[in-house]
Amino acid sequence: MSKHRICLLPGDGIGPEVIGQARRVLDALQIPADFTQGEIGYGAYQRLGTPLPEGTLEEVRRADAVLFGAVTTPPNIPGYFSAIIRLRQTFDLYANVRPCRSIPHSSSRPEINLVIVRENTEDLYSGIEHVEDGGNRAISEMVITRKASEKILNKAFTLARDLHFHKVTVVHKANVLRATCGLFLRVALEVAEQYPDLEMQEMLVDTCAMELIRDPGQFQVIVTTNLFGDILSDEASMLVGGLGVACSGNIGERTAIFEPVHGSAPKLAGQHKANPLATFLSTAMMLDFLGEPEPARRLERAVNETIRRGLVTEDLGGHFSTEEATSAVLDLL
Repeated sequence: MSKHRICLLPGDGIGPEVIGQARRVLDALQIPADFTQGEIGYGAYQRLGTPLPEGTLEEVRRADAVLFGAVTTPPNIPGYFSAIIRLRQTFDLYANVRPCRSIPHSSSRPEINLVIVRENTEDLYSGIEHVEDGGNRAISEMVITRKASEKILNKAFTLARDLHFHKVTVVHKANVLRATCGLFLRVALEVAEQYPDLEMQEMLVDTCAMELIRDPGQFQVIVTTNLFGDILSDEASMLVGGLGVACSGNIGERTAIFEPVHGSAPKLAGQHKANPLATFLSTAMMLDFLGEPEPARRLERAVNETIRRGLVTEDLGGHFSTEEATSAVLDLL
């Protein structure tokens, strides 16, 4: 059996803790893999003068898939940049995929099973900004292209088919952002014609935010632009247990980077309180990408069973440490 080449990027804050626990899980699942590791984030910047060293880029380039922890991105350092955004742009990881499924826990609403598919390389995250009028006016450019829109919309419709869903909701703000969101919506209408077996619904982003709270069960696949997807996916995670169980994948044509959504949480670093389950569910997504669906399903079942039994960290009402929560998952594997 050939081995997968998996690059681990622990990063900052609780990132090294949750990635360390994910490695325990991958070892227990006996995934055939060679592991490499790269430096990334604010710690890398302090040591090496850059948050994304060239050696890390090379490790990602050589990997079949990447498991990423979290990075701290301080806003007040001139010239500093977000390492994860730079990775998405460098490797054209154009699709950010965030499943949102109910868990067996009182904090989760029942019968939710949706996926938010977010364009991941442009929009207001393109980094085109400048300051005018002596610092009194700041301008950011919102970049929407036909090429990126076609790619993300095709990804969403194809994913809906793969998941045996029947509806894709295209979220935009074309009534106000007529040029940018207008282009995204026009492309969506064109792409939808190629999928006559699927229903396309369009919805304004503010309406979608409201409807996610009112009736999340109406959604199956939501596809939208970068900023709107970032906001809506965090909102949706709070319907099904919160950021401690929110997983994601940054997916391109050749490689992908999988990460928990919770961020570096520096105040929790070293306290053994970080919830590792979001990282484990991101690991399951990575295994699917690598063509390992059976261990992916085993891991998902073990995570849900630990939640059902209350063998969880403080954020889900339990008393387990990060390491103890991992051990509970390993016991169920």
